[in-house]
Amino acid sequence: MKSQPDLKLLATFLAVVRRGSMADAAAELGYVPSAVSQHIAALERDMGVELIVRRPGSRLILTAAGRSLARAAETLFDATARFQDAAHGIASREIAELRVGIYPSAMTYLLPPILATLRDRRPGPRIRLVVVETDEGVPRVRSGDIDLLVAYRYLPEDPPAPSTALTVTALGREPLLLVAGAEPGRRRPVQLAECLEGEWVSGHVHNPDRRLLLRWAGELGIAPRVTLETDDLHSMLAMIRAGLAVGLIPATLLGRGEDAGVERVVLPSGVAPLYREILAVGRPGGRPPLVDELVELLRAAVRDLRSRH
Repeated sequence: MKSQPDLKLLATFLAVVRRGSMADAAAELGYVPSAVSQHIAALERDMGVELIVRRPGSRLILTAAGRSLARAAETLFDATARFQDAAHGIASREIAELRVGIYPSAMTYLLPPILATLRDRRPGPRIRLVVVETDEGVPRVRSGDIDLLVAYRYLPEDPPAPSTALTVTALGREPLLLVAGAEPGRRRPVQLAECLEGEWVSGHVHNPDRRLLLRWAGELGIAPRVTLETDDLHSMLAMIRAGLAVGLIPATLLGRGEDAGVERVVLPSGVAPLYREILAVGRPGGRPPLVDELVELLRAAVRDLRSRH
């Protein structure tokens, strides 16, 4: 017996099973009846067993082997059809699942309304979310573990940068707001000069937010005293609310109830506001339509964020 039956012979065999006669199968397939008979005989030689009992003047009868082969062949052709549909979808950039990496504050405040919009707009691939910071997410995009990464960049020279392995799409700029704890009864805004002798909170010394803060301070000729270090933005806010420090907080975290207990510090005239870039990081090559749709919704969300601050 051949290890792999001829698919053309199997297709003829299934047509005979469906139609119940060689002549009807030949009409369906566009063959002459003798060709169908030859196909069945060749398939039986390949399988080494009789599949159909042929009796002149009687309808064709499947043997036990014929019934088993018919079931197996139907399963095979069903699977082949599903494979062809999937291959066509892949060629058309359709996918079953999109893995999206996103940093924690964007996962909390930026992405949920976008996912709700996508869910209501159209059925489509499942989106699997991976909460990951930018520095950990970029290698996972390169490896293929993540399909799209929503990332941030504090300084222009920092990664991620476009390369043969990465595409980087700018989504917009997220304002960074200098905030202090709100004091009950205070009737005037907090000025930057009032914060210079106090304590500041920021990321650890090599973190991008800390390096941006120090670069900005150097340009202003001030030296903020960072005594509280943390990578967690909610911890920063807690310290600021308690009146323990002032610090730069991404606008995403403010304006949705999280700004209770804090107030913006007024910067001197002419001092440029700070921001961080929000990016979409992927791999080169064709990408599914869902990625483009998600990128545009993210861009609109960041634009709206800037308009509110």
